[in-house]
Amino acid sequence: MDALDSKILAELQRDGRLTITDLADRVQLSISRCQRRLRELERSGVIRGYHAAVDRAAIGFGFEALAFVSLRQEGQDTLADFDEAVAAIPNVVQAQRLFGDPDYLLRVVTVDLDAYQQLYEAKLARLPGVQRISSTIVMKEVVDHRPYPTLPR
Repeated sequence: MDALDSKILAELQRDGRLTITDLADRVQLSISRCQRRLRELERSGVIRGYHAAVDRAAIGFGFEALAFVSLRQEGQDTLADFDEAVAAIPNVVQAQRLFGDPDYLLRVVTVDLDAYQQLYEAKLARLPGVQRISSTIVMKEVVDHRPYPTLPR
């Protein structure tokens, strides 16, 4: 990663639909050099994919909760079972394993509070190894889909 790679990443995070011609112009590279660098960023896994930023409320998910999950025990099998089970729940749009207590933070979207309660009882509370779940309701998204900062080079 050098300063040119950082510029490419910054531009693509601002607009992932840039053509290679526009990207090359913005980072002041020839199209072929820009294309080579872009392919290398993709090949090495720095760029993991290209995604649309979707407004969850516009597609019917007007409710969002953060669920803090504590496990009974943290053995490798328990963690693996929990990871696999939580990944299979489509309404869990983000799951992070944490240091300390709680063990996980889940970002969960549903249509409304009733739907969250049903999901909680039917799936979340039954995840492997769960001891306790504490949920909090998201009132407002203040920062959403912010691009990662680029390190100065």
